[in-house]
This record gives sequence, structure tokens and C-alpha cells, in this order.
Amino acid sequence: MEEKNEAQQRLLIFQSFKGKEITQSPSHFMNWLKPILISAERGELHCSYLVRKEMTNPYGILHGGITAGIIDDLIGATVYTLGLSARYTTVNNNIDYFAPASEGDLITAKTSIVKQGRAIINLQCEVFLPTKDRLIAKGYSNMLNIG
Repeated sequence: MEEKNEAQQRLLIFQSFKGKEITQSPSHFMNWLKPILISAERGELHCSYLVRKEMTNPYGILHGGITAGIIDDLIGATVYTLGLSARYTTVNNNIDYFAPASEGDLITAKTSIVKQGRAIINLQCEVFLPTKDRLIAKGYSNMLNIG
């Protein structure tokens, strides 16, 4: 019962940012990414991100490391919405890159739980360029319960 209440409280915090930039995340990286929350449900987050110049590589396209960071950060936040008392950390990321996004593009990222076990939670995140209805990256992560 306690985890359910904690999950509800954490979810309400996220939902209070619907349509707004998330500015008060415990993740300093999330605050730097400046996501705008589209939707938040238990075990699912959907955010948009403006590709800024400092997020691009020398070719002016979204740096793969920033894409990986978006995926990892949003997956971590998704685990947070579960309200679990244990702490979780990323043990691996597997990311496929399909298409570029450029400076000034608005991209979206959406997470979901693939399988939740006692020790490991497997999640996925899809990153889209919605103006072209194009999947630009998809990542999977295993999050390990570290107590």
C-alpha cells in the first residue's frame, strides 16, 4: 500500500508539469535537457525536447550521446514513477539509431515497461521526429535494484 501511495505522489509531481518544461527534477541532466511533459502515467512518460545547438554534433544534427542521455534519463524517471522504495540504476543500454534530427527540431520520447521483475526492470524508449512521423532512435535498458 505504501508503494502505491508513493507512486501516486510521484506521478502527481510529474503530471503537474503537463504542457510545461520540467524544471525541478532531482536529475540535473533532465533540467538541462528541458523536456516538456506531454503525458505521465505509472510506468510511462512522454516528453518533447527542442534540439538546441549544444545538443548537436559538428554536422548540426542531434548528437548520439544526447539521444542516449534522453533515453537513459527518461527511463530512470519512469522507474521513479513506480514509487518503489528501492533504488535502481542502469546496468545496460542498447540503442538503435535510425534517422537524424537537426538543431531546431522538436523531438518526442516515450517510455514503457517491457517487463518488471523483483531485481531487474526492462524498459524501452522510442524517440520520434513527429513532424516527419519518423522514428529516430529506440533504446532498451535494464534497471537493477540496488537496495
